[in-house]
Amino acid sequence: MVRCGIFFYIFASIINSYTLNSIIGTYECKVDAKGRLLLPAPLKKQLNASLQAGFVLKRSVFDRCLELWPMAEWDLMMLKINKLNRFNKKNNDFIRKFMAGVKVIEIDDLGRLLIPKDLVTFGSIQKDVVLSSKVNIVELWDKDLYEESIGGDDVDFADLAEEVMGNLNEDGNGIS
Repeated sequence: MVRCGIFFYIFASIINSYTLNSIIGTYECKVDAKGRLLLPAPLKKQLNASLQAGFVLKRSVFDRCLELWPMAEWDLMMLKINKLNRFNKKNNDFIRKFMAGVKVIEIDDLGRLLIPKDLVTFGSIQKDVVLSSKVNIVELWDKDLYEESIGGDDVDFADLAEEVMGNLNEDGNGIS
């Protein structure tokens, strides 16, 4: 009986580590003068399971936007970060920059989140914002910067899609 319980625990842990909570959609909304953002109802519904645990809001590594991480996703990332040897200077520098500006965020009873001033500044957040899903997290963009980002001529999306996804077909189902 004990073996079965241990096996189930190990199996459940493995399955949980491969489960992705996909978030779907792009939403336009507004930030008020105090930096509060009302989550659109369809997005709030998708994030409902994460509301109790809270979220982490941080600077994006690659873009001038913010990233909203459900706490469960953040905890998975922290497991990876904690495996880095901090006596390696590059790892230490990466951790410092990755963690810069990280804030724990809660959604209030009205479905609003407060964007801290330093993150508003980093993301150049004005009144109009875009919340855009990024598989298991949500990017928070100033609307003009988001439009620049997706409309940029610097990358041919078809070429990028082929390069990034073209060789994937792990399931053998014909879908990349």
